Amino acid sequence: MPIRPTGEFSAASMADIAFLLLIFFLVATTMDIDTGLSRKLPPMPEPGAEQDNKQIKERNVFVVLINANDQLMVNGKQMDVYNLRDEAKEFIVNPANKENLPEKEPREIDYFGTVMAPKGIISLMNDRGTSYGIYIKVQNELIAAYNEVRDEVAMSEFSRHYEDLPKDKQDAVKKYYPQIISEAEPKNIGGK
Repeated sequence: MPIRPTGEFSAASMADIAFLLLIFFLVATTMDIDTGLSRKLPPMPEPGAEQDNKQIKERNVFVVLINANDQLMVNGKQMDVYNLRDEAKEFIVNPANKENLPEKEPREIDYFGTVMAPKGIISLMNDRGTSYGIYIKVQNELIAAYNEVRDEVAMSEFSRHYEDLPKDKQDAVKKYYPQIISEAEPKNIGGK
């Protein structure tokens, strides 16, 4: 049987092809770097400006604490994170004018006229040992509470969802229910 010569091929272009594929995947791949929580920080005080040291009444503060064991305490009672949204919504709106929920003050707001709007603040503090997952869950529930309250008032006043409103009407709803979340510096309270 005659011996056949083995087929040879040039591998010189293989490196070029691999390089082109590498360039293609680098260009075609997107990388999401917009992660995190969107927060607007308060402006820096003017030099020489006096600080406002007004005391805030206890009923106007919704205190949310997270310990190192990822347990949640809201206004002195233990709570599951899945109940936080409803509790926060009740605090934000104070529909029944309860004495233990935020006071209401008259505000002049475009499209609404003079309304009695609550003046509550949500205070969030966590332990240094708190897991990032529970911290984000709590943040999401608090933001969702504000979003739902704003959506409800937009539906009742304008018959449209908050996101579908023009900017001037969205701003009016934001003045009615401003999102005020105060975050304290994490502390070493205990646990892990």
